[in-house]
Amino acid sequence: MNTLTAGAAAPAFTLPNQDGTEISLCDLAGKKVLVYFYPKALTPGCTTQACGLRDSKEELDALNTVVFGVSPDPVKRLPKFIEKHQLNFDLLSDEDHSVADQFGVWGRKKFMGKEYDGIHRISFLIDENGQIEKVFDKFKTSNHHDVVVDYLKG
Repeated sequence: MNTLTAGAAAPAFTLPNQDGTEISLCDLAGKKVLVYFYPKALTPGCTTQACGLRDSKEELDALNTVVFGVSPDPVKRLPKFIEKHQLNFDLLSDEDHSVADQFGVWGRKKFMGKEYDGIHRISFLIDENGQIEKVFDKFKTSNHHDVVVDYLKG
């Protein structure tokens, strides 16, 4: 796994959101974009992380920052996650994990003694010009939103 670092150009990507609408990073020039990778919709840690970002949306909007959650979940699973937790940002489906590969967040994981390939919970703040400004890889799902907002407030 070779995770992208601050200063690198963010990979150009287009992925379907929960409605099947294609979302492209290049359409968001002029805004900061938080792309957070999470393993699986509707699981406890991913729900905690998503709800923290949901509750911080007003602050993130004021800081000119758009949020996208990216997981290998199929599009059809994403609306359930959004509806159940009233999420107020788009979730993107990366079923073949091609975007996760480009960002360097797909790799070997270990859980309860088993090894498997999956998404590592890492977030990237992309600046208005498409460069990775900050990589967030040291946080708890319960304080991810605080770490991001605190960084943005400088």
